[in-house]
Amino acid sequence: MDRHALLQQLEVALAAIADWQAQWEPFRTDPTLEISPERTAAVLDQLTSRLRENYPYHHPRYAGQMLKPPHPVAMLAYFAAMQINPNNHALDGGIATSHLERAVVPLLAQMFGFPATHLGHLTSSGTIANLEALWVARESRPGTAIVAGEQAHYTHARMCALLGVPFVVAPCDADGRMDVDALRSLLARENIGTVVGTAGTTGLGMVDPLHEIIPLAREAGARVHVDAAYGGFFTLLAHQASPPVDPEPFLAIAEADSVVVDPHKHGLQPYGCGAVLFRDPAVGRFYAHNSPYTYFTSAELHLGEISLECSRAGAAAAAFWATLQAFPLEPERGFGPILARCRAAAVEWAARLQAHPRFRLVTQPDLDIVNFYAVPDGDAPPTASAISALSERIFRGAEHDLQEPVYLAKLKASPQQLAARDPSIIWDTPDVTVVRSVLMKPEHADWVDRLQRAIERHI
Repeated sequence: MDRHALLQQLEVALAAIADWQAQWEPFRTDPTLEISPERTAAVLDQLTSRLRENYPYHHPRYAGQMLKPPHPVAMLAYFAAMQINPNNHALDGGIATSHLERAVVPLLAQMFGFPATHLGHLTSSGTIANLEALWVARESRPGTAIVAGEQAHYTHARMCALLGVPFVVAPCDADGRMDVDALRSLLARENIGTVVGTAGTTGLGMVDPLHEIIPLAREAGARVHVDAAYGGFFTLLAHQASPPVDPEPFLAIAEADSVVVDPHKHGLQPYGCGAVLFRDPAVGRFYAHNSPYTYFTSAELHLGEISLECSRAGAAAAAFWATLQAFPLEPERGFGPILARCRAAAVEWAARLQAHPRFRLVTQPDLDIVNFYAVPDGDAPPTASAISALSERIFRGAEHDLQEPVYLAKLKASPQQLAARDPSIIWDTPDVTVVRSVLMKPEHADWVDRLQRAIERHI
């Protein structure tokens, strides 16, 4: 949708909302809220000037951090709903958008294979969604520890500290997935109540072997929470006729106790929009609280009654609902083909890097995140410091390339991650800087050649 068409559709939506607002008795805006057109123009001129400081997050040239532009349908729906500015805490604060939220959460549950009797809601972020899941884990298994892989998101340890829950780190294998044998040992000797598996680690983009972790945790009497904030939507690809991802871990999510996913990552949504789902709706008892001035308007469930957050943007629910009307959560249409393009871009670029004599992969990508490094020219064994210097050169050089700039990211890799795959490295530093790229735009599938050319110019 080009900008002209976007503005036309926005004008139609705003006119429809204005018609609804006109049903009420007109009133004059209070003079304290008035601002002149000239002042408005000046402020927006300053703002747009300052926004130029950003990287081009919308463009396939940007393949650095996990920044995916929201779809125009989501932007239109969000801005339209913001004319009303509903709050999805209580029904009287966001009647329509609360119903929209209650319409989209079952679609997420269906994608993961959760039963119809699940409990869940949208959140303002994946961090808050994971905090709620760990809080329910603490309440469900009081006095026990929570274990996550060493490649799990750093906030799990921080949230356990906040919750006063012992946190245990499970080692990962050389590919960055949780080591199942190490987990078995931890379950045997530690008082662990919940295992956190990750579907899409934020550094390497790896998927823990959930199909092995879940039955192992069950044998030990532990719960399982899946942090699928990044990779959750790839579950759709596990249902394709020829899955471009390993389907087993994703299909196993259906047996987890809880799962988190971020629609503001691969769900084409603006920040912030996360979601948490629980298999057993009985965990709603942990949320029970009294708010004498908010839950009086309806006997229906108010979303604030099953959320740790209070105020939440109803516009986020409207945007996600509108997006799912346009792009259903299905393997072969809607979101499925979009994710398949992202995955195809990562597979192709990984193959191109492997075919080049000076580039090496940190690991084969599970999803759409590719980590790689270059080695110096010649036959001498590469040192960790020399690899790091080349990574810095690629990172800086590609960004400032006057011919064809490309924006990437960096990652610190340990000897454990690289030594087995590349024993020739001489470890003269404790870790090594590698180049990290996130190919989360479907347009990246058409840009692999240009990305490869850009980095080759700087080695």
